[in-house]
Amino acid sequence: MIRIGFPRNLTRTPDRRPTRIAYALPTAFTAGNMFLGFIAVMRAFEGSLAGMGTAASAAHFSVAAQCIGWAMILDGLDGRIARMTNTTSDFGKEMDSMSDVITFGIAPAVLAFAWGVYTVDSLGLPMLREQILRVGTFGCFLFLACGSARLARFNITNNPVPRNPGRPDRKYFVGLPIPAAASLVAAVIYSTDGYPLRFWPLVIGWIVLMSGLGLLMVSTWRYRSFKDLNLNRPRSPLLFVFLASLIFLVWNYSHAVLLTIAVLYVGSGVLVRVAGILNRVFRKPEVAVN
Repeated sequence: MIRIGFPRNLTRTPDRRPTRIAYALPTAFTAGNMFLGFIAVMRAFEGSLAGMGTAASAAHFSVAAQCIGWAMILDGLDGRIARMTNTTSDFGKEMDSMSDVITFGIAPAVLAFAWGVYTVDSLGLPMLREQILRVGTFGCFLFLACGSARLARFNITNNPVPRNPGRPDRKYFVGLPIPAAASLVAAVIYSTDGYPLRFWPLVIGWIVLMSGLGLLMVSTWRYRSFKDLNLNRPRSPLLFVFLASLIFLVWNYSHAVLLTIAVLYVGSGVLVRVAGILNRVFRKPEVAVN
């Protein structure tokens, strides 16, 4: 007698729903991101009240910059954990965007004004100080406004394509991500140990930098997202050596290394765009062969 049946591996079991703890984990990282942004704003205020150029004010500004840096790590983890645990939701996406506005929009804008604009030394010229404060307020607000617009565009756009598309096997951001812009602000302040700017030409340069970061966020230039990197694949031993060396350098030379990383990433989009423009300008026209 021959018995006919189906193999057990062909029977489909119902998918298990994620537990409540799995949903709470990415939300906790998002809440931590928002909390660090709030602390950064509070420390920026305390640094302004502690006195211009004092060690106490520098300590507050340095802590505020470090809070923004640690918030970047939490911001990168909440989304990955949500995708790994299959707990992505519209509520989580909206909360993440609101946290980013606070931590990477309001916090760096307030910190940039308190550290690099409000402490300007006008050489006894009150009119010069007044004009610098007005221009600095606009530059920091432009950073916040462009960052908010960047997040809104990211939320409503599906598969955005940059004006200068790169390799099809890689993923790119359209415009500078707001965490990367905030990281450069925090890295500059952290590299100075929090001691604020006083010389007015440097303050003008700082305002130009804040305005430029804002315009980069609303641009259509491409920035590598690194979301196509699969950590589950086996990697070369050279990657382990690179990461170990990077950890060593950050641990011992955090001021210079973090500033270099932030500058290289922000500048990468500018260099790629400029290289594309130069390539089109100096490209030799193709001659048609009859």
